[in-house]
Amino acid sequence: QVQLLESGGGLVQAGGSLRLSCAASGRTFDSHAMAWIRQAPGKERAVVAAINSNGASTFYADSVKDRFIISRDNAKNTVYLRMNSLKPEDTAVYVCAASGRPFVTMSSADYAYEGQGTQVTVSS
Repeated sequence: QVQLLESGGGLVQAGGSLRLSCAASGRTFDSHAMAWIRQAPGKERAVVAAINSNGASTFYADSVKDRFIISRDNAKNTVYLRMNSLKPEDTAVYVCAASGRPFVTMSSADYAYEGQGTQVTVSS
């Protein structure tokens, strides 16, 4: 069982930056691939960034590539999402998720554990 708690969301102007953090409980954090899933009203829920268990491999959705950076610190049981050059269409609830496997995947169905989410609002 993994429990996840996100922080760092808020209101930012277009072009600005935010860093989301996700603190995980448990002693097996370094065996889980992690992801950030975006949920926006009227849009399909989707993984925007994912990282494997040791941080060596990362994947990004095309919509955020070259703007978002996912990273993790296994010593601190924490995963981060640095979001740069934010756009109004990035407005959503961002949910931290943990997979039951160490390998990264971009399918939200592969992530068994999720946090409550943190709201990110980008104003134009």
